[in-house]
Amino acid sequence: MTLVSLLRRGRGRNLFLPAHGRGAALPEALRELLRSRAGIWDLPELPTVGGPLEPEGAVADSQADAAAAMGVKRCWFGVNGATGLLQAALLAIGRPGEAVLLPRNVHRSLIQACLLGDLTPVLYDIPFHTDRGQPAPMDASWLQRVLRDLDTPVAAAVLVHPTYQGYARDPEPLIRLLQGRGWPVLVDEAHGSHFAAAVDPLLPSSAVTAGADLVVHSLQKSAAGLAQTGVLWLQGERVDPAALERSLGWLQTSSPSALLLASCETALAEWRTPQGRRRLQDRLNEARGLKQQLCRQGLPLLDTQDPLRLVLHSGSAGISGVEADAWLLPRGLVAELPEPATLTFCLGLARHRGLAAALHRSWRRLIQAHPGRVPQPAFEPPPLPLVASPLLPIGQAWRAASRCVPLAEAEGGIAAELLCPYPPGIPLLIPGERLDRDRIQWLLRQRRLWGEQLPASVRITDNSGSMTQTPSSRG
Repeated sequence: MTLVSLLRRGRGRNLFLPAHGRGAALPEALRELLRSRAGIWDLPELPTVGGPLEPEGAVADSQADAAAAMGVKRCWFGVNGATGLLQAALLAIGRPGEAVLLPRNVHRSLIQACLLGDLTPVLYDIPFHTDRGQPAPMDASWLQRVLRDLDTPVAAAVLVHPTYQGYARDPEPLIRLLQGRGWPVLVDEAHGSHFAAAVDPLLPSSAVTAGADLVVHSLQKSAAGLAQTGVLWLQGERVDPAALERSLGWLQTSSPSALLLASCETALAEWRTPQGRRRLQDRLNEARGLKQQLCRQGLPLLDTQDPLRLVLHSGSAGISGVEADAWLLPRGLVAELPEPATLTFCLGLARHRGLAAALHRSWRRLIQAHPGRVPQPAFEPPPLPLVASPLLPIGQAWRAASRCVPLAEAEGGIAAELLCPYPPGIPLLIPGERLDRDRIQWLLRQRRLWGEQLPASVRITDNSGSMTQTPSSRG
C-alpha cells in the first residue's frame, strides 16, 4: 500500500495527535486554502511572503500580530515542530562548555541540543506516581531541594509544563525560583498552548503568563495546527533576540513551507476570535462531561489538569497500556500514548459524538478478553540521585567508538546513545551516564513493561571499562 492511499483511509476514532482530528477542527481559513487548486500554496520565501527570520513580509507581520496579542516581546513560527524550536532556544541561552539544568522528564530533543551545543546537562529527578509509573509535576518545595543540592554553576534552566499526559502545577513559583538565581527559563509547553488562550479559569496557567523568558508551543499537539508547526515566545530582557535568531537560522530549513507557516498563523489567530474562543471552551466543557460520564460507568480514568487528555488506568485491571493499545487499535479505537499502566487518549479540538458509548463498550470487551487479571503492583521510581551529570561529556560519549551489548551485560558501561521509548521520547538513559547494577536491573524491568518500545540492547563506549571515577551526583 502506498503512503498516498494510506493517508486517504479512515483510522477509526481519532484520539491521537495532531489535535485537529484529521482536519475536523482546522481553522476555516486554512480549510479554504486546502480546498484551493492543488499546490497553489506551495511558495518560496517571496518578498511579500517572507519567512520566520525575515524582517518584512506576511510572515513577519503575522508574527508581530501574534506577539502583540500574547503580550510578549517577540515570537517565531516553526516548521520542524517543537523539537527545532526547543533546540534553538536552548542553544541561544547556553554557550559551549556551560551547564544547563534540566528535569529528568525532558524530551530527547533537548538532550540532543546539549550535544549539538557542547552543553553539560545537569539532570534533576522529579516526583513519581508509583501507582501508574509516570512522572508527576513538582512543586516549589521540591525544586528548592534540587537547588540546595546543586553544586554545579549553570547558565539556564528548563521546565516541562504540562506533561504529555496532562499533569500540571502552577509554573509561576518555579519560574520565579529559577529566575531568582539569574537564569533565563525555557519552558517546554508543547502540550499546553491552549492554556495560553486564557479562555477557561479552571485550566492551569500558561508559562507565558507566569513570566517564563522562553516558551515553546507545539501547535499540532495543543492547537489546531498541522503536524510540524510550533511557535516560540520571548519576553523580558534576559535573552537576546539576536542570539535566538542566530540559533534558529542554524537549525531551521532555508525553504520553510508556506503552507505550514500559514497553519501557524491560522492556529494562533483562531483563539483571538470570539468564535474560536467559544469553540475551545465548548471542547473543554464537553471533555469534562465525557470524563464524568465515563467515571460513573466505571472506567478507571486518572485525574489530570488537562481535560483534553483522557488517561485510562488499564493497570488497575491488570492490563498494561501497551496490551490495551494493541487490542483496541484494530477495533478502531486509536489512542495516542500507550504506557505500562495507562493508555492516554487525546481528545484534541474536534467533537467526538458517541465516544462515551464506544469507550464504555470497548473497556468492557477489553476486560472480558483478558480474564483473571489482578491489578498491577506499584511501580518503582528510577534509582537516580536528586541531581546528576553524565560521567563522560555527552558529545564525547556519543562520538566515541562504541559497541552494542545486551542490557543485561552492560553493567559498568558508559552509554553512547539515548535509551528511551517513543512515545513519549523521554530518555531513561543519556550518553555519558554510567550503567551501574541498580540502573541495569531497573532498565531490565522497564524492558519487560514496555516490550518492543524499549530496546533490549544498549550502545556503550569502547573505553567504558577504563572509566573508574564516580559520576557527579548528589542526593
